[in-house]
Amino acid sequence: MRAAMMWLGIVLHVAVIYIAGPSPLPWRDNQTTPTADLLMAFIHAFRMPVFFILAGFFVALLIERRGARAMAHNRLRRLGLPFVVFWPPIFALCGALALAFLHRMARGTWGLDPALMQTAPSAPQGLSTMHLWFLWMLLWLSLGTALAHAGLARFAPDAAPWLGRWLAQLGRTPWGIALLTLPLAGIGMLYPDGLLQPNGSFLPPWTEWVHNGLFFGFGLALHGQRATLLAHCVRRWPWYAAAGLVLFFITGALFGAEPRSASGLPPALRLGVALSYNATSWCWSLALIGGFLAHVPRPSAWLSYLADSSYWVYLVHMPMTIGLGALMFGLDWPAVVKMAVNIAATSALSLASYQLLVRHTALSVLLNGRRHPR
Repeated sequence: MRAAMMWLGIVLHVAVIYIAGPSPLPWRDNQTTPTADLLMAFIHAFRMPVFFILAGFFVALLIERRGARAMAHNRLRRLGLPFVVFWPPIFALCGALALAFLHRMARGTWGLDPALMQTAPSAPQGLSTMHLWFLWMLLWLSLGTALAHAGLARFAPDAAPWLGRWLAQLGRTPWGIALLTLPLAGIGMLYPDGLLQPNGSFLPPWTEWVHNGLFFGFGLALHGQRATLLAHCVRRWPWYAAAGLVLFFITGALFGAEPRSASGLPPALRLGVALSYNATSWCWSLALIGGFLAHVPRPSAWLSYLADSSYWVYLVHMPMTIGLGALMFGLDWPAVVKMAVNIAATSALSLASYQLLVRHTALSVLLNGRRHPR
């Protein structure tokens, strides 16, 4: 399941090049389609929430099996070290390809002009963690959990189990889902469209810590109550999926209810979007967890291969999506065709590079803990 969420990153980061609405990035194609906007909204609703829930679950699992100190060491090896190794070259490559894309947009030719980035709308300011912000935030959430576990074990040993039971109980009732949604909606009200927008900073704002930390904390609680809560998700996943779909359509209706101004949605619509979209996130996250447990078979050889490759694909796909987008800029193809070509080519290049550079090398040990024999 975690691998599927990682692979969806390709679809997401290709779609953003072709969205018809306001873009969070300065580079975009001359052909756009509302299909890209729909794909982005759909994937965003569950991808990162599921990531953080699963991450919290496995952090709790590591603490139970190895202890908090060993968990922290594991997260430093699996998250911190790959970030240190891969962020510098990926940042440089993405920056160069983004400049080339902007040159194509502004002048129709290939070139690198840093001034284009400085004047482009939505241009990132300073150093950015880019799509690796998830690794960065998860690393610190994991290390913070180790410290909190040690402190609670010493000064309030009953607090963590009680909090875990209470948080997990909220995931079993509609009113509980509503209560879990409220803090996320409150954070969303601080953003123009009612939705959190990660800024990729090395010092993320408190809103990102609380928003993502709530899903991470729910994952910690899920591990402690896995016998009952996972069984509940397996039984109820169709209901969660249907409820999330209704809420997703409500979000879309609210977005289209009134033209968006430069300052974002009006407060009333912003609140409605914040409530409905974040409730969608909870419902679809629980639906995906239950649905995967109920219906995804035991890993076959090809599923295991895709799972093993997913970390590498997550790391390296971004520059490929930018470069391929720049190559196709100006072509008189429908946006959906360009999207399909970019997704297929990025997937193929990512898998080929994994097979050639990672699977049988020390990089596989770094990313997955083992090297596959030839």
